[in-house]
Amino acid sequence: MAFFDNPDNVKKYVDMSEGFDGKKLISELKDYLWKDATLLELGMGPGKDLIMLSEFCKVTGSDSSNVFVENFREKYPKIPAVFLDAVSIEIDMTFDCIYSNKVLHHLSREELSRSFCRQHSVLNNDGILMHSFWYGDKEEFIEDLRFVYYEEKSILKMVEDKFDVLKSAKYTEFEKDDSFLVILKKSRV
Repeated sequence: MAFFDNPDNVKKYVDMSEGFDGKKLISELKDYLWKDATLLELGMGPGKDLIMLSEFCKVTGSDSSNVFVENFREKYPKIPAVFLDAVSIEIDMTFDCIYSNKVLHHLSREELSRSFCRQHSVLNNDGILMHSFWYGDKEEFIEDLRFVYYEEKSILKMVEDKFDVLKSAKYTEFEKDDSFLVILKKSRV
């Protein structure tokens, strides 16, 4: 995602996201994970959620922006952070959980479908996914960034042959029910 390869755009995003984090999502996730579970965050950005997740999981952060990865490594050298594309997820590790907070909406629908297939491959048996999305049924570009809005049913249809649904729920980030989360468990296909 070339937009976040520009340090000025990264700074603008960090400033804009000040005061927002995935605390509510992480609280939901804790009900499904055990202490010291291995977790990969896709699209960690500045790493706010990753730091919170590291309090109870063995985390690896990732982003497709070298700027985000390098900035995070400078601040938190003891927490692994890798350059990783959220579609191909080329990593030689497996995880108990894969997490993202409003990241996968930057992928096209076809890329998201491929990402879910790859996530299935890098999850341990009975592994958990937790992702959040903007709710809706449209696609738009803002400052060269793609935003694909999803309804719960479209995500659940995309994953039905690889994952069991543990939870799917709308929540409010800015406006009532503007977002939703899914928590999925790897099926033994």
